[in-house]
Amino acid sequence: MVQAMIDINEKTNRVLNIVKAKYGLKDKSEAIDVVVSEYEENFLEPELRPEYKEKLLKILKGKHLSRKEFEKEVA
Repeated sequence: MVQAMIDINEKTNRVLNIVKAKYGLKDKSEAIDVVVSEYEENFLEPELRPEYKEKLLKILKGKHLSRKEFEKEVA
Protein backbone atom coordinates (compact mmCIF):
# COMPACT_ATOMS: atom_id res chain seq x y z
CA MET A 1 0.00 0.00 0.00
CA VAL A 2 1.30 3.42 -0.95
CA GLN A 3 0.65 6.36 1.31
CA ALA A 4 0.52 9.91 -0.03
CA MET A 5 -0.13 13.29 1.44
CA ILE A 6 -2.25 15.23 -1.07
CA ASP A 7 -3.86 18.65 -1.28
CA ILE A 8 -7.39 18.71 -2.66
CA ASN A 9 -9.72 21.62 -3.17
CA GLU A 10 -13.06 22.02 -1.39
CA LYS A 11 -15.13 20.78 -4.34
CA THR A 12 -13.06 17.58 -4.64
CA ASN A 13 -13.37 17.07 -0.90
CA ARG A 14 -17.17 17.32 -1.14
CA VAL A 15 -17.28 14.86 -4.03
CA LEU A 16 -15.14 12.37 -2.10
CA ASN A 17 -17.44 12.73 0.90
CA ILE A 18 -20.46 12.02 -1.32
CA VAL A 19 -18.78 8.93 -2.82
CA LYS A 20 -17.79 7.81 0.67
CA ALA A 21 -21.37 8.14 1.93
CA LYS A 22 -22.97 6.62 -1.18
CA TYR A 23 -20.88 3.45 -1.02
CA GLY A 24 -20.66 3.26 2.78
CA LEU A 25 -16.88 3.51 2.81
CA LYS A 26 -14.65 3.97 5.86
CA ASP A 27 -12.45 6.77 4.60
CA LYS A 28 -11.55 8.99 1.67
CA SER A 29 -8.82 6.58 0.56
CA GLU A 30 -11.50 4.04 -0.30
CA ALA A 31 -13.51 6.78 -2.03
CA ILE A 32 -10.48 7.64 -4.16
CA ASP A 33 -10.12 3.94 -5.06
CA VAL A 34 -13.75 3.84 -6.22
CA VAL A 35 -13.39 7.01 -8.30
CA VAL A 36 -10.18 5.77 -9.93
CA SER A 37 -11.72 2.36 -10.67
CA GLU A 38 -14.70 4.03 -12.34
CA TYR A 39 -12.38 6.23 -14.37
CA GLU A 40 -10.33 3.24 -15.46
CA GLU A 41 -13.42 1.29 -16.46
CA ASN A 42 -15.09 4.10 -18.39
CA PHE A 43 -12.38 6.32 -19.81
CA LEU A 44 -9.09 4.51 -20.31
CA GLU A 45 -8.47 3.11 -23.74
CA PRO A 46 -9.36 -0.59 -23.89
CA GLU A 47 -5.83 -1.72 -24.73
CA LEU A 48 -4.68 -0.31 -21.40
CA ARG A 49 -7.09 -2.45 -19.41
CA PRO A 50 -5.99 -5.96 -18.35
CA GLU A 51 -9.36 -7.50 -19.21
CA TYR A 52 -8.95 -6.28 -22.80
CA LYS A 53 -5.89 -8.50 -23.16
CA GLU A 54 -7.90 -11.54 -22.02
CA LYS A 55 -10.75 -10.70 -24.39
CA LEU A 56 -8.32 -10.28 -27.28
CA LEU A 57 -6.74 -13.68 -26.59
CA LYS A 58 -10.19 -15.33 -26.68
CA ILE A 59 -10.94 -13.64 -30.00
CA LEU A 60 -7.62 -14.72 -31.49
CA LYS A 61 -8.17 -18.34 -30.39
CA GLY A 62 -11.65 -18.43 -31.94
CA LYS A 63 -12.69 -19.79 -35.32
CA HIS A 64 -12.08 -17.41 -38.21
CA LEU A 65 -13.10 -17.61 -41.85
CA SER A 66 -11.23 -16.30 -44.85
CA ARG A 67 -13.09 -13.92 -47.10
CA LYS A 68 -13.77 -16.72 -49.62
CA GLU A 69 -15.06 -19.03 -46.89
CA PHE A 70 -17.25 -16.24 -45.54
CA GLU A 71 -18.71 -15.50 -48.97
CA LYS A 72 -19.52 -19.20 -49.37
CA GLU A 73 -21.25 -19.26 -46.00
CA VAL A 74 -23.30 -16.15 -46.75
CA ALA A 75 -24.13 -16.89 -50.38
